[in-house]
Amino acid sequence: MQLVVARIGRAHGIKGEVTVEVRTDEPELRLGPGAVLTTDPASAGPLTIETGRVHSGRLLLRFEGVHDRNGAEALRNTLLIADVDPDERPEDEDEYYDHQLIDLDVVTKDGEQVGRITEISHLPSQDLFVVERPDGTEVYVPFVEEIVTEIDLEEQRAVIDPPPGLIDDRADRDEVVDGHSASAPDAAGEEA
Repeated sequence: MQLVVARIGRAHGIKGEVTVEVRTDEPELRLGPGAVLTTDPASAGPLTIETGRVHSGRLLLRFEGVHDRNGAEALRNTLLIADVDPDERPEDEDEYYDHQLIDLDVVTKDGEQVGRITEISHLPSQDLFVVERPDGTEVYVPFVEEIVTEIDLEEQRAVIDPPPGLIDDRADRDEVVDGHSASAPDAAGEEA
């Protein structure tokens, strides 16, 4: 199986180094010296990593055969792709590769069918499951322990315990408090 592990950014300096936008949780494993990576576009590769180092919080790589700024700049926006055994799992048992989660059925803890994971969106604050519902609409489920209570790769399902309003739009705006209906204030600050 092939996984995108990085995207090449701009050239750094004059000796062929490039900045890299890392797209793997295991850069030391996937982007170490000697690693041979296929590319998208395919015409740019395959590329073999000659050296790597961190500079000002960014990973810099140099590839075999690329020893000047022009060669490095020609690789800009190229995706780096690693061959990964589809049965390989991350070291931490609570971590998963995206390809293991795509197409899992999503059900609530009560067994209600929610949909199927079509994409994992990696945001700075957290990851989200993009779940396609049976009617074709999408719902976004935060991939956090409080909501995603179980990932069962054998059964090909993710079990969720969603808070009210996450997977349905029937969340009540009015709450009953002490037997009375309490409404949210309108724009003028008055209760509806």
